[in-house]
Amino acid sequence: MAGFRNGRGRDNRPPQHRPQQAPYGYNAAPPPHPQQQWPPQAAQAPQGGGGYGEPEYFGDPHGAQQQQQQHYAANTAGHTQMFSVNDDPYGDSATYHAGAAPVVPTGPRLPWKALLSGIVLRPAPTFLQMRDHAVWGPALVVTFLYGLLAIFGFDRAREEAINATLSTAIPYVLMTGAGFVFGGLILGAVTHTLARQLGGDGSWQPTVGLSMLIMSITDAPRLIFAVFLGGENGLVQVLGWVTWLAAGALFTLMVSRSHDLPWPKALGASAIQLIALLSIIKLGTL
Repeated sequence: MAGFRNGRGRDNRPPQHRPQQAPYGYNAAPPPHPQQQWPPQAAQAPQGGGGYGEPEYFGDPHGAQQQQQQHYAANTAGHTQMFSVNDDPYGDSATYHAGAAPVVPTGPRLPWKALLSGIVLRPAPTFLQMRDHAVWGPALVVTFLYGLLAIFGFDRAREEAINATLSTAIPYVLMTGAGFVFGGLILGAVTHTLARQLGGDGSWQPTVGLSMLIMSITDAPRLIFAVFLGGENGLVQVLGWVTWLAAGALFTLMVSRSHDLPWPKALGASAIQLIALLSIIKLGTL
């Protein structure tokens, strides 16, 4: 009984460790929170060198805090942070357009003899080498000479030129030659424009000049026989169709090499010029 009077039978803890209970009807006060213990901070490094126990490459901790404060101040209302949009690590970020960038020449300019023979014997490397060089001299001369003789390939025009007086025939022949030059320029420009619309990147001067040379050179075999046999001769007609197909192959190859286009697009770009040559020269509707 003595043990129960002293309270040792229920709780053997010392009195000072017993939790104090609030009287009935009152809320007990929350126990005090333990104070958070922060790890001891390292000694601040003196300016200009490493601190005690801290390497130099850690930098200045106050410098990082100052940069954060400056960044926050620069983005608050009333402050504008200056920045640059020209720092492009990949160079010029302008949108690329076909033909805008200069094309590196693939070879030196060919002389006119090598150019004319190359169109017939080595068309692919010739067109690739001359894609960056203008060929106005050979194109204008060859097309003009072709126009002077082309009038004799048509039966009606040949009869008119032969029966006319010399003073009348010479201007007529010269006008025909100039007309073929002008027509070759227009058709070559159309071919170049269509090639660019289809995604080509070639220059207009080589395209127009080479198209004029192709038009004149491919029709030369038909024209030679037509001068002597007439345009309605069967052999002349067969040669006309064969040379027209050869012109289509050369036009397609030239546009493909000059504009970096696949052959279906290159053929589509030269389609109008081929149709014009077929209707005007091959079929004799001039």
